[in-house]
Amino acid sequence: MLAGITEQNILSHNISNMDTPGFKQILTSLQDFLQTPVSAPPATAAGIYGSRWIGEIGLGTDTTGEEIDFTQGTLQLTSQPMDFAIEGNGFFRVQTPNGERYTRDGRFYLDSEGQMVTVDGYFVLDEGGQPITLPENGDLSVNAEGRIFMNGEEVAQFGRAAFLDPAAELTRQESNVFLASGDPSSEDYGVIVQGYIEASNSNAAQLNTQMVIVARHYEAAQQLVQNQDALLGQAITALGRIS
Repeated sequence: MLAGITEQNILSHNISNMDTPGFKQILTSLQDFLQTPVSAPPATAAGIYGSRWIGEIGLGTDTTGEEIDFTQGTLQLTSQPMDFAIEGNGFFRVQTPNGERYTRDGRFYLDSEGQMVTVDGYFVLDEGGQPITLPENGDLSVNAEGRIFMNGEEVAQFGRAAFLDPAAELTRQESNVFLASGDPSSEDYGVIVQGYIEASNSNAAQLNTQMVIVARHYEAAQQLVQNQDALLGQAITALGRIS
């Protein structure tokens, strides 16, 4: 039942972020909580008991550790010049109060000082690790390599990062960003597309089906507990009568 609650919380988190650009769904599965050996003491001809190993029995289930699904979501056209998506394996580099982080959410804005920020107010970094600052007015365009042009003149380049195994190298953080366990391990940055955002890779039909399955498993486990309680009550009542 506890494993079912954990699964349900993870699925609810995925469902609640279905409309969050760049969101990567969380995956988990069930495993044996604990295995214990089972043995029987058969009597020998001399009346001496020996231990006979039978096997192992499971003592319930538990969820495995969280794993992030980094498959790419679909690209959605917004036609907004400050919306960006990465087609491929790369990430945008952003500066948070806790240090540099990585994100696939390319909804950017300019703050009052002309610095490019994320929807959560994190500074978007250039290739040198500095916040990107743009002029107030001008025609903004970005090429596939992340080079930023204002009125045809290059003014900055997006700081990008990529990882050979993001599921192993990145840890999920708050606000749709990721923390790396080390330096970026790949240069396969992908292609930046302006005027698009990457949709969440959560699948509504799949998540709803999984929620129903988890609910049914929880109900079955709950019924087993209730049956066990009833049998235990009957046993106690019967033993009381015998005594």
